Amino acid sequence: MRRLGSVQQKIPCVFVTDVREEQSRKRDCQQFQVVATDHVNPVALEANIDCALATEKLDGTCCYVTLYKGQPYLWARLDRKPNKQAEKRFKKHQHSLRSCKGFVWNVEEDFKSVPEMWIPAHRVKYHNGHPLPDEHGHIPGWVPVEKDNKQYCWHSSVVDYEVGAALVLRPGSEDEDMLEITAVPLAELQEQTLELIGTNVNGNPYGLGSKKRPVHCLVSHGSVRIRNPPLVDFLQLCSWFQESPEGRVEGIVWHCNDGTLVKVHRHHLGLRWPDGDTCLGKRPVVIQVDGTADAYNNSTDLFTSFFTLKGHVFRRLQDIQFEP
Repeated sequence: MRRLGSVQQKIPCVFVTDVREEQSRKRDCQQFQVVATDHVNPVALEANIDCALATEKLDGTCCYVTLYKGQPYLWARLDRKPNKQAEKRFKKHQHSLRSCKGFVWNVEEDFKSVPEMWIPAHRVKYHNGHPLPDEHGHIPGWVPVEKDNKQYCWHSSVVDYEVGAALVLRPGSEDEDMLEITAVPLAELQEQTLELIGTNVNGNPYGLGSKKRPVHCLVSHGSVRIRNPPLVDFLQLCSWFQESPEGRVEGIVWHCNDGTLVKVHRHHLGLRWPDGDTCLGKRPVVIQVDGTADAYNNSTDLFTSFFTLKGHVFRRLQDIQFEP
């Protein structure tokens, strides 16, 4: 196993959190709810959160671009999880103490096997040469997305290894209010993490595509800025999430000047997600997939479909559709 560059880290909440005795809204196996208090996390204060760049936390599945077989490849998130017996012990510990802390793992015996090419994420800690699980009992990691793996067919649809490109959604180069979908060289995305969003990912909160014509794309983490973000204040954030059109996001990730990242989810504040139309789904988008028809002869249908729409503007991201 090799350790990676700066990719995966646990991002603390911008507020000090507390534990409530009720079923987690995010994790089925967790018999307690982590909620935000109205006290700003000292980590955020030390990093000068008021001067940080606020970006949209996207609701998809995490991906990573790094080398595989000598070329830049897309890697899918795959956590190594405990086997049934170990998970049963872990849940019992969680239920009795309402906490994940203090549980002792047998790293060599408690976890399911993973593919040979699996690699642990960067910030995973090690003991005696073995990667250690996080507080949820998972060992975060990655597997390369290969074209013949049906398990990652939606990941595969957004990459073309022959062309060496990925379909990326990002703010427009000339107008940040306008989004664009374009083919970006994988080499330009190397050592970046991105979010795969679309029709068949996490319930599709952004309304992309349909079952008949699914639409997926990658979004680089930190690339979608929050316009006119609220102050880091519990009541103001609650109000912004519920009342502002720009607050129809899953959460915010603040990028501080010293490299610190802090975040808040709507569920930290006891708010629903999704809750109606999303801010991202309602933004206009232009299709800018360059190239030639010959270049995409061996590409996925998605590359070809977007190429034929080059220059087309949709009033809303969720309005993207292809000709039958």
